[in-house]
Amino acid sequence: MTQPAQPDLVTVNIDGKEIAVPKGTNVIEAARLVNVDVPHYCYHPKLAIVGNCRMCLIEMGMPAVDPATKAPVMDPATGKQKINWIPRPQIGCGTNVSPGLHVKTTSQMVKDAREGVMEFLLINHPLDCPICDQAGECKLQEQATGYGRGYSRFIEQKNVKPKRTQLGPRVTLDDERCVLCSRCIRFSRDVAKEDVLGFVDRGSYSTLTCHPDRKLDHNYSLNTVDICPVGALTSTDFRFKMRVWFLKQTNTIDTESSVGVNSVAWSREGVIYRLTPRRNDEVNDTWMPDSGRILYKQVGAPDRLHAVESLDALVAKAIDVLKAGRGVHAEPSSGPAHRDGAPYQGIAIVGSGRSSVEEQFLTKKLAAALNASVSLVSRVGEGDKLLISADRNPNVRGALVTGLISALPSAQLTSLAADIDAGKVKTVISIGEDLSAAGLSADQLAKISIIYLGTHGNLTSLAANVVLPTLTVFEKAGTFVNQQFRIQKFAQAVPGHAGAHNDLVVLSKLIAAAGAAAPASELGALWPVIAAETPALSAVLYKSIPETGLLLDATPWKALPFVEGETLHYKPAAVAVQN
Repeated sequence: MTQPAQPDLVTVNIDGKEIAVPKGTNVIEAARLVNVDVPHYCYHPKLAIVGNCRMCLIEMGMPAVDPATKAPVMDPATGKQKINWIPRPQIGCGTNVSPGLHVKTTSQMVKDAREGVMEFLLINHPLDCPICDQAGECKLQEQATGYGRGYSRFIEQKNVKPKRTQLGPRVTLDDERCVLCSRCIRFSRDVAKEDVLGFVDRGSYSTLTCHPDRKLDHNYSLNTVDICPVGALTSTDFRFKMRVWFLKQTNTIDTESSVGVNSVAWSREGVIYRLTPRRNDEVNDTWMPDSGRILYKQVGAPDRLHAVESLDALVAKAIDVLKAGRGVHAEPSSGPAHRDGAPYQGIAIVGSGRSSVEEQFLTKKLAAALNASVSLVSRVGEGDKLLISADRNPNVRGALVTGLISALPSAQLTSLAADIDAGKVKTVISIGEDLSAAGLSADQLAKISIIYLGTHGNLTSLAANVVLPTLTVFEKAGTFVNQQFRIQKFAQAVPGHAGAHNDLVVLSKLIAAAGAAAPASELGALWPVIAAETPALSAVLYKSIPETGLLLDATPWKALPFVEGETLHYKPAAVAVQN
């Protein structure tokens, strides 16, 4: 395999420590590599440089050379090349490294400069940290403690700016806290491609606002809240709901499309309070759609399914339905047999592109145990060429990788409908799919027995003979394969809903009750089996999948006409090999 080209490295000196970094690295990022913090507000690694907060002031110098001969000028006291220091502090964010660059971040000049900048930033800032919604995440508070004077010389009246301004349906502005870093402006203009924000007025009266007749209502508006370094921009949904230091963070995946945006679920005592993006430069940088942030509300939705019976009782009922006259024919078959020796026939399984890789693997096992056909339902919408793809299922590629399906699914279950009308299918097991939404009519549903595994009620669950309630993505762990064929892990954020059961446990029990060997229902024990039986995952260990995911070889499926039909902003990286 061809290794990626190594970038040109240059050696720089930061606070007396020499380090080799790629050419063009920002000084702030270079300092991080030697554990040196350069405070900043306007700088963001994924946004254009503006250099307007001045908090990142540092001392810089270059090795001295003779102007005429270009020969190094040596310092007789040290025997080393002399460093010509620029007499005034420079902004770190506006400087990229160059060979021989020297940087000081702790000199007296830098200390005085930072204290002066911080003093100006706090002139009109309200002293309301105990009630500020940004408490626990506020860079202004942190840097005032670390780099400020520790006392105030300001005795004049503060200029009070507007509070609780609704910039859009999801973002509330407390302008008195704004430090004019312009991160929100640059994000909306350059990343979301919605030039909606700007500053008006001058000096201490400068105010953030929307352009005339515009609102901050695009589907990426809450990213401005994420990158706001102070408490100016807040999420209307999360505002004053919970202090962040009380919340547990759990890595998860945005399941609204096949992009597989990395995110974090923030929870306390079994309740999720918000979802925020998690940085993955190969998938979503540091951004996330607003529409994916409300998915946590499905955990406590009023239409959640729950059962009062035990799982074993429900599985027994499901097997009785499969054994009943509609689901079993007595003719000889090569398929596996249930307890009374009659082979299973006339059964179809409708799997899900929303199921995890592990669930799809067990769905395949269940289909083999029941001699059942398998269908998947596609979901197609308009992609935004950024972080929402046209394929609205998060794991169709996982179904291809595991061999659950060999071709891309269609939006309507046309073939299944024909088999039902022809009397070939008598029982359908639906895994989280509403069969009526996928094209089956009420008459066709009435002709069959239905076993439904799912999280929320719908027309199929109402018509089902047996309902086995299962868990949402936030209540379990597993993996998805995104549109890049990158396998990514998600972890359990909160306990399962009362009366619902882990999908792997439900599938494993159904397989065992159908007469096949019971597979493992725990990820650690199941993955060696998955790796052994799935060629594309043969070299993958679940525990070794990095948090940023592992890119699989997509060669076997390159010819398939995937539904995206679009060029997304984020490109797949080179295929990685896991040892």
